Amino acid sequence: MNRTNIFFGESHSDWLPVRGGESGDFVFRRGDGHAFAKIAPASRRGELAGERDRLIWLKGRGVACPEVINWQEEQEGACLVITAIPGVPAADLSGADLLKAWPSMGQQLGAVHSLSVDQCPFERRLSRMFGRAVDVVSRNAVNPDFLPDEDKSTPQLDLLARVERELPVRLDQERTDMVVCHGDPCMPNFMVDPKTLQCTGLIDLGRLGTADRYADLALMIANAEENWAAPDEAERAFAVLFNVLGIEAPDRERLAFYLRCSCRLFFLLIGTFRNLFSLRTPFPASFGKFHCQTGLLQSSRD
Repeated sequence: MNRTNIFFGESHSDWLPVRGGESGDFVFRRGDGHAFAKIAPASRRGELAGERDRLIWLKGRGVACPEVINWQEEQEGACLVITAIPGVPAADLSGADLLKAWPSMGQQLGAVHSLSVDQCPFERRLSRMFGRAVDVVSRNAVNPDFLPDEDKSTPQLDLLARVERELPVRLDQERTDMVVCHGDPCMPNFMVDPKTLQCTGLIDLGRLGTADRYADLALMIANAEENWAAPDEAERAFAVLFNVLGIEAPDRERLAFYLRCSCRLFFLLIGTFRNLFSLRTPFPASFGKFHCQTGLLQSSRD
C-alpha cells in the first residue's frame, strides 16, 4: 500500500509532495500551507523520531522553529507532522538579498547557540563523528566513488590520520567553547520573509546537538558560497556574522579545520550515508573546497 494512504488515509489528497530522496523519505506540504509531513520508512524511523524529540525539546526555548503536530508509527514506517515556518529558503535569495537577510539569520543561529548545554540531551561531538568514520573504514565500507579526486589514491587510513593529527587541539577547543548547534545550518534551512528579508525561523533540526560552535559557523559560511555574486559579498557576510554573534576575533584556523579537514570524515562516511546531503541538491562543483563541513555534520544522526 502507498505510504501516503497509510498515514493520511482519505485526506491524502490534501497533501502535496515536496521532495523525496534515495533514503526513501518523503516530504509533503498540506494544502493550506500551514503544515508539513515527513514520512520515513521503517529503517529510518529512529532518525525521524530524533527530529521529533529535538523539536519537542526546543518548544518554549526561544528558537523560531516548527512545532510537532502529530506523530504516527506503523509497521511500514513513521510520519512526523509539523507546523510550517513562513517564508522562502535563504538558498533561493540572490546574493544581495541574502546579505540583507544575513544579520537576522545570524541572530536565529545565535538563539540556538545560547541554549543551555547542560540541559541539552543531544550531542554531536567531534570524537563521535571521528569514531563513526573509523568504524566505516575498519569495515571497509567506504565507497571510493564519493571521494574527492585528490583523495581517491590516498589510503583511507591516511585520510583519517590527517584529521586525527589535529584532534587533540580541536577537542580541547570544543570542550571550552561547546554550544548547542543546529547541526545543519545550510541555506535551505533558514526561512526568510521575501518582503522584509528577515529570517523567520529555522527548519530541519534533526541534527541538533552539543558541539563546537565553529562546526555550525563553518557550514553556514561554506554553504552560502554558492549564493554570493562577488568575493566582497562573502567577505562582508563573514564580518557581519561574527559581529552579530559577538565574536570579536574569529578563529580562522579552527574554521579552516571544519572547512577542510573535516570534509575527509564526510567523504569516508558518505559511502555508507550517501543519502544525506544529496536529498536537497546535487553536489556543487565547489563542494570539495567550500562545502566540506556539510559532511561532518550530516554524516551522523542521533
